[in-house]
Amino acid sequence: MARAGLLLILVAALAGCDDGVDKDSPFAPGIAAKGATIDPMLVGHRLMQAGEYELAIKSFSRAALDQGMTGEVLVGIGSAYLALGRLGQAEDLLRRSIEADERSPEAWNNLGVVLMETGETAEAGQMFRRAYALDNGESDSIRDNLRLALEKTENPVYDDVQEQEFKVVRRGSSDFLIRKIP
Repeated sequence: MARAGLLLILVAALAGCDDGVDKDSPFAPGIAAKGATIDPMLVGHRLMQAGEYELAIKSFSRAALDQGMTGEVLVGIGSAYLALGRLGQAEDLLRRSIEADERSPEAWNNLGVVLMETGETAEAGQMFRRAYALDNGESDSIRDNLRLALEKTENPVYDDVQEQEFKVVRRGSSDFLIRKIP
């Protein structure tokens, strides 16, 4: 009888340890109610380093739920959109991040990159100057971006499209040569 009572107490004590998790289920367990959370901004930055930009956007969005749309959150989401090639969305978010926090060299630099990609080299140069000043010239990548923007602004390259006719000439059984028609 004492054994049965001890067994019953042991079973009752261990009943809360399982939390209803089905060990044979192929699905991941749910959120641990008592578990410690990791800063979603940190997770977002790590996901960016890993090249997981869509997941980074989700993580930065979770951070926005806790912190609000701070300049740092906007820079994170805007940078992820930039990495995905969504330049319009990236530009909007990066401009908003600068309005929220004008002291972020990362925001100014990334906005400059967006502007360079869209062909706005003069404005991009201004963004890189501001980023370089805020960073005290410590970042090589910002310096290189500024140098490139200044070079493109001072020496614009105009590609005159010239229509030329070419003829494909077959030489042998599988050798082709492209010749310009005079």
